[in-house]
Amino acid sequence: MINHSKPIAMLLLVCAFVLNACSGSTSSEVRLQGAGATFPNPIYQKWFSAYNQSHPNLKFDYQSIGSGGGIKQISERTVDFGGSDAPMKDEDLKAAKGEILHIPTVLGADVITYNLPGVATELKLTPEAIAGIFLGNIKHWNDPQIASANASVNLPASEIVVVHRSDGSGTTFVFTDYLSKVSAAWKEKVGVGASVNWPAGLGAKGNEGVTGQVKQTPNSIGYVELIYAEQNKLPYASVKNSAGEFARPALDSITAAAAGAAAQMPEDLRISITNASGTGAYPIASFTYLLVYKEQQDQSKGKALVDFLWWAIHDGEQMAKDLLYAPLPSEVVKRAEAKINSITNQGKPLRTS
Repeated sequence: MINHSKPIAMLLLVCAFVLNACSGSTSSEVRLQGAGATFPNPIYQKWFSAYNQSHPNLKFDYQSIGSGGGIKQISERTVDFGGSDAPMKDEDLKAAKGEILHIPTVLGADVITYNLPGVATELKLTPEAIAGIFLGNIKHWNDPQIASANASVNLPASEIVVVHRSDGSGTTFVFTDYLSKVSAAWKEKVGVGASVNWPAGLGAKGNEGVTGQVKQTPNSIGYVELIYAEQNKLPYASVKNSAGEFARPALDSITAAAAGAAAQMPEDLRISITNASGTGAYPIASFTYLLVYKEQQDQSKGKALVDFLWWAIHDGEQMAKDLLYAPLPSEVVKRAEAKINSITNQGKPLRTS
């Protein structure tokens, strides 16, 4: 009689090994949870998609909830990384559950977008006019402070509808930081913040919400990241800069605002470049940051995050211009490299090549 038990047993062992290997492949999947700024969300989504093509076992989940939410969630360590256009405050860094690093990713611009029926000419706005509008002091489109810079435009007497962010927002931080530099009245009455007490207007959530509100509201004005205005075919104003020029938000003018930023950047890379000096500079520009813990608790996630960050500030920068973000200056890339190289797990550097 032939004993079939041994071959059958061997076959069962092989099957068990294969099944175990297959189940192991799913366990090797790494998921990185992130939340924060809506300002860079378009390019972050493009980065995640592109990076996933060469790293299929790495999945990203980034919730575009505003910089305030991103800072809150990374501080509480409920996400693996946060996104913010506003550098974290000293007191927030101290309250976090460990040392948080600021990794600059790209540069963007807040633009003043508007919905003004019958006006096809691009508007020009002075700092005084912008502050006056958002303070609620300039109430009509044909106000002399707007008309004086737009002599060739037939401005209506319509009442201005101001639209602003309702959520904690790095876009708001950048905008109010700019206004506080150019308007003493704004600095005294409102100040700088990701969330402020708005003197006038309607609130909307996210860059998406403000864009949508302006698009559907005649005679409205708001501030959004450049790509949102472009994608929705909304006009946006040129803004008078500190050199006395009306600068249009564009890659060159955003890059000009960042010129020399590397030399002025502090060791922790937190910096404001609004109302930058020099010709050609668009005055409402900003770096945006990914916020990560220097000491990573999970080695696999930490390694995946470090490798992605390195890719982002090198390969990812090549995608910036297509979405109307300005890539990092080379000097800033070097500074960001040093931060990424300092990220550890159990005290050991996670970037090994």
